[in-house]
Amino acid sequence: MVQVRHPYNKVTARIADELRKIVGEKYVVFGDTERLEPYSHDEVAEAEYAHMPEALVRPGTAEEIAAIVKLANRERIAVTPRGAGSGLSGGAVPLCGGIVLLCDRMNRVLEIDAANMMLVCEPGVVTNEINNQLADYGLVFAGYPMSLETCYIGGNVAENAGGGKAVKYGVTGRYITGVEMVSPTGEIVRYGGKCVKDVTGYNMVQLMVGSEGTLGIFTKIWIKLMPLPKEAVNLLVLFETVQQAIDAVPRIMTSGGIIPTAIEFMDRLSVQASCRYLNETIPYEKCGAMLLVEVDGSDEAQVERDYEKVGELCVECGAIEVYVADNHTTRERIWKVRRNIAEAFKVVSPHQSLEDIVVPIANIPAMIPELEKLSAKYDIQIPCYGHAGDGNLHATPVKNPSASLEHWHAILPHIMEELFKVTARLGGTISGEHGIGHKRKKYLPLVMGEAEIEMMRQIKRALDPNNILNPGKIFDV
Repeated sequence: MVQVRHPYNKVTARIADELRKIVGEKYVVFGDTERLEPYSHDEVAEAEYAHMPEALVRPGTAEEIAAIVKLANRERIAVTPRGAGSGLSGGAVPLCGGIVLLCDRMNRVLEIDAANMMLVCEPGVVTNEINNQLADYGLVFAGYPMSLETCYIGGNVAENAGGGKAVKYGVTGRYITGVEMVSPTGEIVRYGGKCVKDVTGYNMVQLMVGSEGTLGIFTKIWIKLMPLPKEAVNLLVLFETVQQAIDAVPRIMTSGGIIPTAIEFMDRLSVQASCRYLNETIPYEKCGAMLLVEVDGSDEAQVERDYEKVGELCVECGAIEVYVADNHTTRERIWKVRRNIAEAFKVVSPHQSLEDIVVPIANIPAMIPELEKLSAKYDIQIPCYGHAGDGNLHATPVKNPSASLEHWHAILPHIMEELFKVTARLGGTISGEHGIGHKRKKYLPLVMGEAEIEMMRQIKRALDPNNILNPGKIFDV
């Protein structure tokens, strides 16, 4: 586990008693290492990114959160907000010990306002449950993180999470019109609400979206809804080369005049590993890259015209084969190829670093040979897959099974730095949807100048003068 020097006080038995008075005896864990351990890490597997909390607190109201934060300010104790812990940046890790504030009890959908196409909910609602409740209304929350069946909406907002459908629908922040939150000093404040247009003062809602739990703790969230598409079809398209696959992406949207719901990219390594893992019979051996394209809409005939046009354009760009999935079973089959890439490489090695780089779409082909150079230099595999429609790639260094863990830990920082430098040179940046947290914090200066980082520090200092809220994330204060 990571060792961190910090100026914070520890949670004592006296403070634990005060926490129990705020939220109740059964909602505080203190002095029980076994029960605290699951909250020492998120989905980042490497132990060096973990750190034990001193207490876990599970508040049920905004007033309880405000009381906890005021106590933490008075006693100079760090507070780390946490949702489902499904993040991939170390963002919910209590880097300075202190209190983990878990939002799982605040899990209610408070209002579905179909007339205004708005939903109000608490931060601990599982994202998939939102759309389950909206189905009967013919509405949908279109922000679609890939982990929607486990993640909490509060965490999605804190990270401004994206996913496979961002090409057409955008990421979480597009749909957040209001937040109620507890400030870093313990005040309950509200910004925005049900108004779709609002330029009254600074855009504080979007400042809080993506702030990774460093500027406030969400207690209510207002979400703009969309009509639920009635029809959807997926295409799994095989190409001989990466260049052919990426050439098809802008042609679909320009020549075709179609904005697909999703355009997912998988390189040869990713395709082969996932298909073998799933015992998939698709003839992937000659495939240098795959695209998974989804089109949706309210009219069956229009969706059919769109996917036929997409297929034709892909063939013109050199596609070997186009598979059409027009029902739930076949759609799920081809999405499994995309979703199971990370699991497939865990069979090769459990030690990998799932990264989240972003480059301009046209520069994706230039990234692949750079990854191949890194792979050869460090004798590892780096599969590359992700969201071709917005240039967001999960380039994932995977430990060579024959190498020692000591060797892996020695080379990984160099791999990461070289990967991020190449990304910056190609006009990209180091995270598109996973966030910086503390996993990528030291690499932020590779893509952002000191003046820009200092401006963010000034915002943090102004709102959180004691630096007690999720300290050690994004940048050092």
